[in-house]
Amino acid sequence: MERRTGEYAPVSTVGEVVQAFVPSALPPRPPLVLRPADQQLIEEANRAVGRLDFVTSLLPNAALLIYGYVRKEALMSSQIEGTQSSFADLLLYESDQAPGVPIEDVREVCDYIAALGHGVNRIRDGFPVSGRLLREVHEILLRTGRGADKRPGEFRKSQVWLGGTRPGNARFVPPPANRLAECMGALEKFVHDEPVETPTLIKAALAHVHFETIHPFLDGNGRLGRLLITLLLCAEGALTEPLLYLSLYFKQNRQEYYERLQRVRLRGDWEGWVRFFVRGVLETAGEGLATAKRVLALVEKDRLAVAGLGRTAHSALKLHAYLLRRPVTGIREVERTLKMSYPTAAATLQKMKKLGLVKELTGFKRNRVFAYGPYIDILAEGTEPL
Repeated sequence: MERRTGEYAPVSTVGEVVQAFVPSALPPRPPLVLRPADQQLIEEANRAVGRLDFVTSLLPNAALLIYGYVRKEALMSSQIEGTQSSFADLLLYESDQAPGVPIEDVREVCDYIAALGHGVNRIRDGFPVSGRLLREVHEILLRTGRGADKRPGEFRKSQVWLGGTRPGNARFVPPPANRLAECMGALEKFVHDEPVETPTLIKAALAHVHFETIHPFLDGNGRLGRLLITLLLCAEGALTEPLLYLSLYFKQNRQEYYERLQRVRLRGDWEGWVRFFVRGVLETAGEGLATAKRVLALVEKDRLAVAGLGRTAHSALKLHAYLLRRPVTGIREVERTLKMSYPTAAATLQKMKKLGLVKELTGFKRNRVFAYGPYIDILAEGTEPL
């Protein structure tokens, strides 16, 4: 079904006049036409999100999963944009060790983690999803890595284009800068259920495409557009914790992802995009639930093994709990953080190494670094660089 999705506006940039696309305000007109199978898919996805949220609300320590999920999402979203960081690189950097990739790649991932945390905390404080919130999140997202010179926290004042060497041969040319206030204002109204109330998953699906089409910043739009999905799910009460992320799904299906976005812009295929998006939510929520169960089973199994270490069990249990928060650590860090003597910290790590719970990363005689291997292996699945 073809439908009018926007209008073209001439814009003069880099010495040529091109037609920039200005999307129509949401929701789509005429309205979405969803088949019974589509409605069933949406209901299944809503139930899957509900199960994930319910299970995590019952966990004795949901922070275990949040720690890993947030870092996994940050890696996936940044890898889509071209970074080469791995899960191990990120954990090494956070433990003040040298990662195996350019430091800018890892800083970019760390900024993503900080940006998500800021957005979720603002929402919990009652701040609405809005242009102001997105600017705040964007400022943190681009504060140190690539894009730090691209006006973090400010809507662009110049024309951008996607693909191609210039606007004239670009794959897509977003709205002119002088139409951004209008476009972002319309998006904000839609998010706040004006002119009509929209179900949460449909809202997140449509808002993501609209934001990517507007492309309001000079850089970081892809990452922020994916963050917007999580922020909306939290703001709408679908998630208590930010534990549903679609970047792995988009990474694994990136060709279709880009094609679906373009089909909405060129042909108005909102229904095709919604099906793709909701399938991703259903798949991702199911994987998240399975991962939660595996992590909990691993933690309990390892805790019982550590408890059987005899005289060193007390120190080992403290260390095991700490490794769940910092799965890459050094002897000096354990000594300082857990108030152990250096010999006790070293001996406890060696006992856990014999159990197969930790592995030594550096090969040094001094300043050795250890990783909680089985735990990291679960969290790192699917995070290999593109």
